Amino acid sequence: MKLLAANLFRLLALALLLVLLFRPEWLTPILAPLTKFGASPIYTQNSLPSLALSHLELIFVSIGASGILAVLGGIFVTRPIGADFLPLSRAIANAGQTFPPVAVLALAISTTGFGAVPTLIALFLYALLPIFENTVAGLQQVPASVLDAADGMGMNGWQRLFRVELPLALPLIIEGLKIATVINIGTATIGSTVAAKGLGEVIIAGLINDNTAFILQGGLIVGLMAVLIYDGMEMIEHSITRKIGLQPH
Repeated sequence: MKLLAANLFRLLALALLLVLLFRPEWLTPILAPLTKFGASPIYTQNSLPSLALSHLELIFVSIGASGILAVLGGIFVTRPIGADFLPLSRAIANAGQTFPPVAVLALAISTTGFGAVPTLIALFLYALLPIFENTVAGLQQVPASVLDAADGMGMNGWQRLFRVELPLALPLIIEGLKIATVINIGTATIGSTVAAKGLGEVIIAGLINDNTAFILQGGLIVGLMAVLIYDGMEMIEHSITRKIGLQPH
C-alpha cells in the first residue's frame, strides 16, 4: 500500500510538473484569480522548459564540482597523512554556508561580472558542507574490525579504500549529495538577480509585477523538481546499495 501511494504521488507530481512546463495554459482558471488588473496569469516572457533546463544545468555543474572536491577532501582528511587538516577543512566547508548566497553573488560579480558564473560560485560553496561532512562521517563509521579484516587479507591502502571503505560509506555520501542538490535547486533561483538564466526569472517577474500567479508557477516548478530529483536520487541510492550488498534484495 505504501509503495502504491508513493508511486501515485510520483506520477501526480510528474504530471503537474509537465503541465506547468509545457501546458501552463491549462491552469489559467486556477491562476487567473491570483492576478490583478487583468494581467496574464501565465508567464510567457521566456520558455519555461528552457528556463528549467538552464536551472538544472546550474545545479548539476555546481554539484558535480562540489561533489568531486568534497569527496576527495573527505578522503584526504580521514587518511593518517591528512588527519591534521580536518579542523581546517571543516572550517572552510562551513564558511560556504556561513556567507549568505546574496553576499557571495555580490562579491563574485566584481570579478566575474553578471551571468551564470557568480551563481555557480555561490552554489558550489553552498554544496560543499553537506557532501564533505557526510563523506567524513561515512568513512569514519566503518568498523575497525572490518578494516582489520581488510588488512588481514593483504589489501593495501588504495584497495582497502575502494573495495571496503567507500562502498560502506556510499549511502551517507549519496545522502550528502541529495541534501546539497535540494538546497541548490532552491538557492539557484537567486541567480536570476545577476542575469543567470533560470526559474528565478519567473518568481522575480511575479514580485516586480505584483503577480502572484507567476510566483506560484515558478515556486511550484522549483519545488516539484526538488521533490522528484531527490526521490530519483533516493531510488538510485537504494539500487546501488542493494547491488553492493548493503541492503537486502
